[in-house]
Parts: sequence; C-alpha cells; structure tokens
Amino acid sequence: MQYLESFERIITRILLVMMAVVVLLTTVEVIWFIFEDVLTPPVLVLEVWELLDLFGMFLLVLIGLELLHSVKIYIEQREIHVESVLAVALIAMARKIIILDPKDQSEGTLLGIAAMVLALVLGYYVIRRSHREDRGSDSKSLE
Repeated sequence: MQYLESFERIITRILLVMMAVVVLLTTVEVIWFIFEDVLTPPVLVLEVWELLDLFGMFLLVLIGLELLHSVKIYIEQREIHVESVLAVALIAMARKIIILDPKDQSEGTLLGIAAMVLALVLGYYVIRRSHREDRGSDSKSLE
C-alpha cells in the first residue's frame, strides 16, 4: 500500500507540472492569437468570428487553471472537490456554446446541450447549498 501511495503522489505531481505547462502554452497561444489578429489588416479590428475564437481560447485557459487548482487541492487534501469539477464542466459548456454555430446543429444537439447545462447548474446549486447548510449547522453546534 505504501508503494501505491508513493506512486499516486508521484503521478499527481507529474500531472500538476504537465497541466501547468499546458496552461502556460495555451496562454502564450492566446497572446499570439491576439497580436496576430490585431496586427493583420484591418489593423486593430477583429471580426466577430475572431472574437468568438478569442473568448473560447480565454475560457480554455480558465478551464486549465481550474483543473490545475483541482489537482493541487487533491495533492494537498487528498479529496476531490465536486464543486470544482462542476465549475470546470460549466466553463467547458460555456466555451462550447460560445464557439458553437447553432445554425449548423440539429435541434436534438441543442436540446442535449441545454439539458447538460441545466443538469450541471442544478448539481452545482445543490452542492453549494449543501455546503452552506453544513457551515450553518457547524456554527449552531458550536454555540
């Protein structure tokens, strides 16, 4: 068991470093994308599709940062925070919605995306509410 715990610790640290590198590279790519699009004629003007791509890339960096944070918390506390996982999923869905062209999608696909967003929001709400209630019962038990 001790070997497995050491192995798990090594793997999570490697994942943390790799995730940091990916977030850094993605951030550099966003910077490159901005300069490239802003400096190409017409200068300082971005098309709507370029803005949507840019927002999608920003959200991609946020997803990476949230995942980095989740791995860091796992290393420190040895537990997975469902709230963080749901937040990452919500950001990922927001990114998908921003870069998605609804004209190219069927009604079923759009309804499926709406159902996933609704399920994630409800799950996030339930988790947040249970955390609030837990904190409330902890403060009452201290009195």
